[in-house]
Amino acid sequence: MVNLPNILSWILWLPLAGIFLIFLLPREKENSIKIVALLTALFDFLLSIILLINFNYNEPGFQFVEKRLWLDYLNSYYFLGVDGISILFVPLSTLVTVLCILISWRSITEKVKEFYLALLFTNIAMVGVFLSLDLLLFYLFWEALLIPMYLIIGIWGGPRRIYSTLKFFLYTFFGSIFMLVAIIYIFLQHGTFDYTALLGKSFQPHIEKLLFLGFLIAFAIKVPMWPVHTWLPDAHTEAPTAGSVILAGILIKLGGYGMIRFLLPLFPQATLYFAKLILVLSVIAIIYAGLACLWQSDLKRLIAYSSVSHMGFVTLGIFSLNPIGIKGAILQMINHGIVTGALFMCVGVIYDRTHSRAISYYGGLASTFPLYAAFFMIFTLASIGLPGTNGFIGEFLILLGTFLADKTMVVLAATGVIIGAAYMLWLYQRVFFMKPSPNVYNLEPMKWNELAALIPMIFLVFLIGFYPNPFLDFMRASVSHLLTNLP
Repeated sequence: MVNLPNILSWILWLPLAGIFLIFLLPREKENSIKIVALLTALFDFLLSIILLINFNYNEPGFQFVEKRLWLDYLNSYYFLGVDGISILFVPLSTLVTVLCILISWRSITEKVKEFYLALLFTNIAMVGVFLSLDLLLFYLFWEALLIPMYLIIGIWGGPRRIYSTLKFFLYTFFGSIFMLVAIIYIFLQHGTFDYTALLGKSFQPHIEKLLFLGFLIAFAIKVPMWPVHTWLPDAHTEAPTAGSVILAGILIKLGGYGMIRFLLPLFPQATLYFAKLILVLSVIAIIYAGLACLWQSDLKRLIAYSSVSHMGFVTLGIFSLNPIGIKGAILQMINHGIVTGALFMCVGVIYDRTHSRAISYYGGLASTFPLYAAFFMIFTLASIGLPGTNGFIGEFLILLGTFLADKTMVVLAATGVIIGAAYMLWLYQRVFFMKPSPNVYNLEPMKWNELAALIPMIFLVFLIGFYPNPFLDFMRASVSHLLTNLP
């Protein structure tokens, strides 16, 4: 491992330089604002790739650790580190920021300066969640992410943006209160927010269950698990394209990441106690949300419900409580961020031209907009888990891991794969085939920024699909070490 001093802080705080420069630029210099935001995000992504290349995947512990006393009177530290569980989420977060800037290049025309400031602030909060090893610091980044997302949806969203933004904020903030109470109790009990110091600490059985539930409520809402999922379709439907990409690509992954990072190692007995319940809720989410997709008439709303179904597979893999299922869950979170983020970008491409998300508005796009149809087809096949695409290997590992834990659950969950194929292929048939609609003639060709945003996603779809081993290697040692804490 090459010595890279303070690289985590560089990745975390580099967007502040872009924020400062954009803040100084006059509002009318829109192109300069976009270029500064893009270059800042690209440099940050490059740093995260350097981090990934120099990560030692044979080491189960935390690497590139930075620890400095932050709040002396609370014994809280500025404590950063990455392991095999978090390492892939850092470049995913910085990549999503780059792609959101690209896909918004032409579509955001009002309050451009504020929009790119919000995107870079979002980047800081996302990365901070994945790097934090101090519970108080983690909570601050977790909550800070609500601020730019509230603005992105509330200012640049659709007609019902205020309702959707308030619903999103209230749901997620409500869940976070329970996590904060649990964090305060842990501090009062053990006198530290240090994650590594808390590993192996024990609680009375009934207290451990309550602490588990405090964290679980926050994470379940963020995932979102059934039945606390209803904020997501509304938020996705009204969010601008970049907002939907962040929601799908990163924000809902925070819940799954939190479950693996905190619930399993800090509350092992409670994890075993509640595992069966969470498996049941996961299967309900897979089937219910999949069926809900079949009667959606809005493109974004259908993809939003598909996210609920796909994230049901993620929580299923996590609470299979074996290495195969958990590795599948981590990889599937990465895959879902790529594929569903790309699908939302595809919806944004066509919406910018027609200003309609109604499925019935379209028809015959394969003949009038063939390049776009090819992009959408690749992401559709990845979404349903076609072998050779990234969606297959993660879903397969989850089902295999669940089979080892509970054969009944895996049989029920497998029906979600069939339902997923049904709603995605039916969607593709209605939008791209059948008789061409008069609405889809003379569409403007795809622009450079749209191609630049979508092509990296296609590359990752096939890279992970055909060569998943390097991605699984990153997490192997850390996942095995994680499970040693379970009885």
